[in-house]
Amino acid sequence: MTKTTHFGFNTVAEDEKAGKVAEVFHSVAERYNLMNDLMSIGMHRLWKRFVMETSGVKAGDKVLDIAGGTGDLSVLFLQKVGKSGQVWLTDINNSMLSIGRDRLIDEGTPTPVAQCDAEKLPFPDNYFNCVSVAFGLRNMTHKDIALKEMLRVIKPGGTVLVLEFSKIWKLLQPAYDAYSFKLLPAMGKMIANDAESYQYLAESIRMHPSQNELKELMEQVGFERVEYFNLTAGIVALHRGYKF
Repeated sequence: MTKTTHFGFNTVAEDEKAGKVAEVFHSVAERYNLMNDLMSIGMHRLWKRFVMETSGVKAGDKVLDIAGGTGDLSVLFLQKVGKSGQVWLTDINNSMLSIGRDRLIDEGTPTPVAQCDAEKLPFPDNYFNCVSVAFGLRNMTHKDIALKEMLRVIKPGGTVLVLEFSKIWKLLQPAYDAYSFKLLPAMGKMIANDAESYQYLAESIRMHPSQNELKELMEQVGFERVEYFNLTAGIVALHRGYKF
């Protein structure tokens, strides 16, 4: 039988999901940064700053930015690692990656860039001090395989950081649902001429594991001292795990 998985609230064949996700991000790439600012009222910038504060990254470190898209985290990591360090910007989607690459070049901070699948990272074992993935894990077909790959490429003592939409406090759920399923697609239609992609993004958030479920998954694949930090009432959570 053909294995299936979810694409938002829909069920699709596993081998079809990556292509469908790619279509979404090809469609939204040009307006991605603008929509992020509008959707989060600029809060995504504070969430990413919190990633930096929590990362423990220092000068000379090697960092892998998975699903790095338009380069927000790579820009911040480059400030941390300095000229003696290294940051790799990666994404499976060429449209998103091209925007991130061009941005880094335009800002005078070019860095290595690679288009690759997080489930098959083209990097050696025990290479990076830190691996981050922001708002990308929920779109991956096999989250456990991707997490195992992240674990493989970090050095002993290294850190993996997963910033992702999560489960909001129950009291706020009705208002959040109304925003997600009514206002968000309407904004997508008005700003990016694409309501369907933002409908998928809202649905994909609901299908992503909860804070505790993701913590357990990270522990199952081999991370140690896994913890998470709820941000903005649980709209977003940052998970941090170590390799020893």
